[in-house]
Amino acid sequence: MSTMEFAGKKLVVVGGTSGMGYATAERVVKGGGEVVIVGRDTQKTAAAVDALSQHGSVEGISADLSDPEAVTRLREELTTEHADTTLLVNSAGVFAPQKFLDHTESDYDRYLGLNRATYFITQTIVTNMIAAGNGGSIVNIGSMWAHQAIAATPSSAYSMAKAGLHSLTQHLSMELAAHRIRVNAVAPAVVRTPIYEGFIPKDEVDAAITGFDSFHPIGRVGTPDDIATVVAVLLSESAGWVTGAIWNADGGVMAGRN
Repeated sequence: MSTMEFAGKKLVVVGGTSGMGYATAERVVKGGGEVVIVGRDTQKTAAAVDALSQHGSVEGISADLSDPEAVTRLREELTTEHADTTLLVNSAGVFAPQKFLDHTESDYDRYLGLNRATYFITQTIVTNMIAAGNGGSIVNIGSMWAHQAIAATPSSAYSMAKAGLHSLTQHLSMELAAHRIRVNAVAPAVVRTPIYEGFIPKDEVDAAITGFDSFHPIGRVGTPDDIATVVAVLLSESAGWVTGAIWNADGGVMAGRN
């Protein structure tokens, strides 16, 4: 990939204030692209925009994806202000392992609501891409947990949601190919991101994640940059003949048992 691979492109990254989304935004803006970060927390969104703006053009939008009215407002803003979007990364996520029998309806609805928001935000951006007629590329952040269950992290509702996102990826790749819009997904295993702070005390997260090193045949957990590298390739014309793919970026976990 060239240093200006994304010149003339605009990326919307949903869930771009930290982790894999932030790392992807950084790669695209350093590659000459414009970036729009969508984040739930206003302060975190502003901080991410401030940090990334040193590399190029970055804007931020705050929206709570669990609030349907906020999603509607976001969709309207994406059309009025960013109809020239050519790249989309759906990176927003929650992960809270819970035994199947302990799941509540609100636990389940949190995952379902995020999928709903992702679905319709994507629909809005795709509508604008088609109207512009310039093609585009979409990458969804799926999960290894959509492929297989892990006893240490019971996550039936999360896995259902991510499996649905994998399926959406394949369906959209078929429907949108004629419009020169490619749609792919990346399925990570354990990656060192703040998502684990949702169910592990912050001062214990690092040690807990490190405990999964040996779970991965490569011998370590992933980093946001590991995933962003793969996402950037899929977004770029370097992967111009790739669509409908679910790429495992998991340190070898899906290759077998370690």
